[in-house]
Amino acid sequence: MKRRSPLNVFGFRQVLVVGFLGFLGLGILSPPSGLGEEKGVRVLTREEGLRIALEKNKDIQKAQEYRNSVMGRYVEERSAALPQLQLSAGFLRDRDDATQEAFRGLFPAEKETWAAEVGVTQIIYSFGRVGAAIRAAKIGLATAEDQLRIFQQAALRDVSSAFDDVLLAKEIHALAVQNFDQKVRIQGETRRKHAAGVATDYDVLAADVAVENARPEVIRRENQIRLTREKLRFLLGLEGEEVDAQGTFEETITPYPSYEKGVDTAWTSRPDLSDLRKRIGIAAELVKIYDAEDKPRVDLKASYGYRDINYIDEARGDGQVWSAGVFLTFPFFDGMRSRGKTAQAKSDLRSLKIDEAKLRDSIALQVRDAVNACREAEEIVRAISGTVRQAERLLYMAERGYEYGVKTKLEVDDAQLSVIQAKGNLARARRDYSVARVTLDWVLGTLGEKNQPLSYSRSAFSQK
Repeated sequence: MKRRSPLNVFGFRQVLVVGFLGFLGLGILSPPSGLGEEKGVRVLTREEGLRIALEKNKDIQKAQEYRNSVMGRYVEERSAALPQLQLSAGFLRDRDDATQEAFRGLFPAEKETWAAEVGVTQIIYSFGRVGAAIRAAKIGLATAEDQLRIFQQAALRDVSSAFDDVLLAKEIHALAVQNFDQKVRIQGETRRKHAAGVATDYDVLAADVAVENARPEVIRRENQIRLTREKLRFLLGLEGEEVDAQGTFEETITPYPSYEKGVDTAWTSRPDLSDLRKRIGIAAELVKIYDAEDKPRVDLKASYGYRDINYIDEARGDGQVWSAGVFLTFPFFDGMRSRGKTAQAKSDLRSLKIDEAKLRDSIALQVRDAVNACREAEEIVRAISGTVRQAERLLYMAERGYEYGVKTKLEVDDAQLSVIQAKGNLARARRDYSVARVTLDWVLGTLGEKNQPLSYSRSAFSQK
């Protein structure tokens, strides 16, 4: 028969106080939690979050306004090729005593003039300046579309990653709660053994300390959930609302391309590279515009109207008036200003071409890093998927052994730590893989395009 160790006064009082407070429901042995009780929180799926981001994200809205501005610029430049119409009308009364004196009174000194006419001006030839300006503005429209795609894809990438961060924070929080609950169960089992005389006061105190040490991690993880949710709300562009993410990393995994194919896809699909190429086209048109500033220009000008002239107390006449003519303007010397502007434009064009080459090299490096990140995350998930089940089995065996007295508390703690680490590592690996796949699609320039996935499944990593 085992010998019962006597209870000292401190241990007995500790058990009574803790038990009494627990009976009153003050939550001494339960982890702090309020996340599940929040009201007024908008719970979003991944698809809902991405849809809201495309509608509300501030960067996307700014890109849309940029597109409107570029459209206005295109209309402005196109107007130079269209006829310019002008309507003018007025009344004039004047007196000229000098003219009357010079012509010995043949002309009256005062007269009144009423006039109204319509004038038109049309460029006939501008040495390619107008056509180049229109082409540049038209290319600018396509550039605005690229800018919009750049911000849309960036928003989808950031929102998807933020969504995964919320899911990861909730999983890590759940692990912290599980760890806390495990410590509480060990505490209860230790007190039962202490009451039966098979555990010491040291064991009880150690179990109490373990419970209290597990509590701050739960609090930290709850705060991490709030931080990730606030970041998600900011990226979604929602104001005055609380949001939460609902779902898992479960969707169909698609195979990612090889490095060589990925580079080809990125060089074709990346909106920032497309934008830079269009800017090169604009720069080439600017060279033509500046080069034509000291070249001849031919304009057609015409007007038609009605005029009424009244020489006071002398004579009066009215009738139609019109004029038409072709005018040549040739600024053959402007102090070499146009040559200087042309030289600058050519230098800008060469600089943009250098930027294009740099961007192509940078994209190639990004594709390699993204493909490697996907491969690494996938291999990590595959490597540790089975570890979780093994760790859970080990913990179960340790807990049962501790109940029957054949395992020590240290062995139970080690098993519990292994479970927490395995589950945490698996959750992080799944999150990293999901983020890596979204990042790869962003690097390739295909994020958000039709049939492009935005999240990936853990099922492909499941082991039978």
